[in-house]
Amino acid sequence: MCFLLQDILKIAGLLTSDETKASWDTLNTNDKTWSSGTENGGKIKSSSASLLNLFESVATLLVNESFSVETPFIHLNRTQLKNKITFNNVFNTSMEIDIPEARESQFITTIVFASMDNVLPPRDEDNSSSIVINGKVVLATTAAKIRNISITSGILNDTLGNPKCVFWNFTLFDGLGGWSDSGCSLLSHNNETISCSCNHLTSFSMLMSPEIIEDENMDDITIIGVGISMASLVICLITEALTWKKISTNTTSFLRHVSIINIAVSLLIADIWFIIGAYFRDDSKKEHPALCAVVTFFIHLFYLAMFFWMLASGLLLLYRTVFVFEGGLSKTSMLVIGFVLGYAAPLVIAVTTMAVTVPSHKYIRQNHGCWLNWENSKALLGFLAPALVIVAINFLILLVVIYKMVSRRGLRNTGQGKEQHVLVVIARSLAVLTPFFGLTWILGIGTIIAPQNREVNFAFTLCNSLQTLAIDSELYCR
Repeated sequence: MCFLLQDILKIAGLLTSDETKASWDTLNTNDKTWSSGTENGGKIKSSSASLLNLFESVATLLVNESFSVETPFIHLNRTQLKNKITFNNVFNTSMEIDIPEARESQFITTIVFASMDNVLPPRDEDNSSSIVINGKVVLATTAAKIRNISITSGILNDTLGNPKCVFWNFTLFDGLGGWSDSGCSLLSHNNETISCSCNHLTSFSMLMSPEIIEDENMDDITIIGVGISMASLVICLITEALTWKKISTNTTSFLRHVSIINIAVSLLIADIWFIIGAYFRDDSKKEHPALCAVVTFFIHLFYLAMFFWMLASGLLLLYRTVFVFEGGLSKTSMLVIGFVLGYAAPLVIAVTTMAVTVPSHKYIRQNHGCWLNWENSKALLGFLAPALVIVAINFLILLVVIYKMVSRRGLRNTGQGKEQHVLVVIARSLAVLTPFFGLTWILGIGTIIAPQNREVNFAFTLCNSLQTLAIDSELYCR
């Protein structure tokens, strides 16, 4: 029987080899498409899950004898229940299974797979796209009633973090199956091994992902920087209110200060929501996902509004410099355009982003605080794309304005002196803010590409927390 079983396992093991991974990926993708919107009916709809289910069926049909079968891809062991079962250097990893209430009158079957991660997709209940299977898949089954089992296993990639102990649940995703942590918990974790505890037997493994950097210094820098900036914004708004009649002497100056006030108000409101969202941890997000989504929406909306008011300021500069200094659009018309651009445009983007991603539960990110998701839905593009486009447009506006101002230097008349001075102030402010914001959000993209890089994360955190100070100094102190 062992020889026959060995041949079967050799053939089955070839189906899990590295050469088959691309085929399994295609099958899993097609299975997902085919199953979408259909009723489960208790049937397994995934090809990869069907293969795993076949192994589980075989494991329950073996005779009650102690034996072991080893093949290049699968290690099967049938033995009497013991308190501790050890696999030493099986597929370059060691493993221990601890069953406190073991009774030697019954048998347990364990199957360790060398490369079942090539077959099973690493999707979990949250359907995260960044996680990977970072341990050997182990199937354990017995006719005995097991209330607790502990498994200690070596990890495959020590550069990953955020471990999660999981088992394969065939009923998830409408019968496609996926990894679930229900009934399983993490006991310990170091650079080499992970210990898990579960209250049932089935096919186990561990999921890990690029580790989210939790650095108290970064959190402190962010909170302190944002707090100082909020206080500065309040002071500047009060100053604007007290000196409004003196500083809004002409149309261009009036519109410039309208932009300043709305940039400050938008940033202040966004920072308030940001502080609220920063204190949402994983547990509170799971308990109150709707509240976290609301916080994320307002952070998204008002940070975008700040960028769009910067764009309005840049377009005002372009209009007054390139086209006309007197006449043209009225003050009321430009004011209406400013408010539509400053608030209506970001509102449309924020609402669209939320409407597209909320139904699939992919609006907010899964880890640390409330903010737009990147891993599963790329919802963060709803902020990054318009923000970086605005930075690029303002940079181009600056080039055009500088050229026009230099070419007109000898043609300026006395009546245009005050307005020309206002335009110079606007241009000087944008010349500082545009590269600063560009650098900040280029670093933000860097944190997405390399989330485990502490230097990039620290630089982004520092720039992000100080960007309001840059706005204050450039817009209010000149």
